[in-house]
Amino acid sequence: MQSYFTRGIFFNILGIFFVFLAIQDVNNNEFGFFTYLLILLATMDIGTGIRLMFTHFKLKNKQK
Repeated sequence: MQSYFTRGIFFNILGIFFVFLAIQDVNNNEFGFFTYLLILLATMDIGTGIRLMFTHFKLKNKQK
Protein backbone atom coordinates (compact mmCIF):
# COMPACT_ATOMS: atom_id res chain seq x y z
CA MET A 1 0.00 0.00 0.00
CA GLN A 2 1.29 3.44 -0.89
CA SER A 3 1.67 6.05 1.79
CA TYR A 4 -0.52 9.12 1.96
CA PHE A 5 2.47 11.26 1.02
CA THR A 6 3.15 9.32 -2.20
CA ARG A 7 -0.49 9.47 -3.24
CA GLY A 8 -0.56 13.19 -2.38
CA ILE A 9 2.42 13.85 -4.65
CA PHE A 10 0.76 11.85 -7.43
CA PHE A 11 -2.49 13.83 -7.17
CA ASN A 12 -0.62 17.15 -7.15
CA ILE A 13 1.33 16.20 -10.27
CA LEU A 14 -1.91 15.13 -11.95
CA GLY A 15 -3.53 18.43 -10.96
CA ILE A 16 -0.61 20.42 -12.37
CA PHE A 17 -0.92 18.44 -15.60
CA PHE A 18 -4.62 19.36 -15.83
CA VAL A 19 -3.77 23.03 -15.23
CA PHE A 20 -1.25 22.85 -18.07
CA LEU A 21 -3.87 21.30 -20.37
CA ALA A 22 -6.43 23.96 -19.41
CA ILE A 23 -3.95 26.74 -20.20
CA GLN A 24 -3.19 25.17 -23.56
CA ASP A 25 -6.89 24.81 -24.32
CA VAL A 26 -7.58 28.47 -23.49
CA ASN A 27 -4.70 29.59 -25.71
CA ASN A 28 -6.05 27.54 -28.63
CA ASN A 29 -9.84 27.71 -28.29
CA GLU A 30 -10.81 30.36 -25.72
CA PHE A 31 -12.91 29.27 -22.74
CA GLY A 32 -15.31 26.40 -23.30
CA PHE A 33 -16.85 23.44 -21.58
CA PHE A 34 -13.69 21.34 -21.82
CA THR A 35 -11.61 24.11 -20.24
CA TYR A 36 -13.96 24.35 -17.27
CA LEU A 37 -13.91 20.56 -16.92
CA LEU A 38 -10.10 20.59 -16.83
CA ILE A 39 -10.12 23.38 -14.23
CA LEU A 40 -12.58 21.38 -12.10
CA LEU A 41 -10.43 18.25 -12.31
CA ALA A 42 -7.28 20.20 -11.47
CA THR A 43 -8.93 21.78 -8.44
CA MET A 44 -10.16 18.44 -7.15
CA ASP A 45 -6.81 16.72 -7.70
CA ILE A 46 -4.71 19.45 -6.10
CA GLY A 47 -7.11 19.68 -3.15
CA THR A 48 -7.01 15.92 -2.65
CA GLY A 49 -3.22 15.90 -2.92
CA ILE A 50 -2.83 18.61 -0.30
CA ARG A 51 -5.30 16.87 2.02
CA LEU A 52 -3.45 13.55 1.69
CA MET A 53 -0.10 15.19 2.41
CA PHE A 54 -1.50 16.93 5.52
CA THR A 55 -2.94 13.59 6.66
CA HIS A 56 0.48 11.99 6.27
CA PHE A 57 2.14 14.68 8.41
CA LYS A 58 -0.61 14.52 11.06
CA LEU A 59 -0.21 10.76 11.38
CA LYS A 60 3.57 11.09 11.47
CA ASN A 61 3.39 13.68 14.27
CA LYS A 62 0.87 11.56 16.18
CA GLN A 63 3.27 8.57 16.20
CA LYS A 64 6.01 10.61 17.90
